[in-house]
Amino acid sequence: MNKIVKDFVAYLKEEKKLSNNTLESYGRDLRQFGEFLHEKNRPSYLDVNKTTIITYLLYLQKKGRATSTISRNLASIRALYQYLLNNGIVENDPTLNLESPKSEKKLPCVLSLNEVESLINQPDGNSTMGSRDKAMLELLYATGIRVSELVRLNVEDLNLDLDFIKCRGNNDKERVIPIGSMAKKAILKYSTEFRENLVKEDEEALFVNYYGKRLTRQGFWKIIKRYTKEANIDKKITPHTLRHSFATHLIQNGADLKSVQEMLGHSDISTTQIYMQLTKNKIKDVYNKSHPRA
Repeated sequence: MNKIVKDFVAYLKEEKKLSNNTLESYGRDLRQFGEFLHEKNRPSYLDVNKTTIITYLLYLQKKGRATSTISRNLASIRALYQYLLNNGIVENDPTLNLESPKSEKKLPCVLSLNEVESLINQPDGNSTMGSRDKAMLELLYATGIRVSELVRLNVEDLNLDLDFIKCRGNNDKERVIPIGSMAKKAILKYSTEFRENLVKEDEEALFVNYYGKRLTRQGFWKIIKRYTKEANIDKKITPHTLRHSFATHLIQNGADLKSVQEMLGHSDISTTQIYMQLTKNKIKDVYNKSHPRA
């Protein structure tokens, strides 16, 4: 069995020019499969059928292997039998029509309306740093922009007369997003009353740090962690949490998926659909708690 794996890995190295790490991964996966075959009294990789491979995948699952690991193992085995089939060593590919296990998408953490309210109310809006922080939190929840987009905002990106901001994503594609009255009020207060206390020279960034320079993503991460603790919110909040909450609350209140997609800047609507799942889960929870025969 080892000779088959060695020949296959040599083929991958010479013909496919794969990296050493990838070659080691293939070799490790196939040796583990070989050990399983030996335990099941299968003397060779050539003495394998579809049932054998399915049994092996179930074996990995029972051992607690991650879905991604099981999928990678199947890919390694499939590549081996393609090689053996193409070289006339086997007549049939036992991996034919076998699908990789689908990994479950981890649903994002979303705050309740009360938690959002509590978080946003933590900063002291009448102080310089508190006013800045409140404006940032209000803006994130009002628009669903990414934190990277938040810290890239310049003063000129605001249009408070028409109630919108211009936002640039990582691909520099610009989108226009409306802002609500609460976010507008917080931004107006920060930008007209307190920002000048921080900015000591010409600076185009809207949100600046203590030294008057553009705030970083890491700087914001520390800020939201502090306010989460002060609000006694027992959830693993990330800089993306307000973005997730923005999208979920919009959909829960009747917003159509296409509009939410455009505001979030998702290129593929399937990315936005995960928030539909969160909404369905919420409805199911309400039903189970409320219906007398649930």
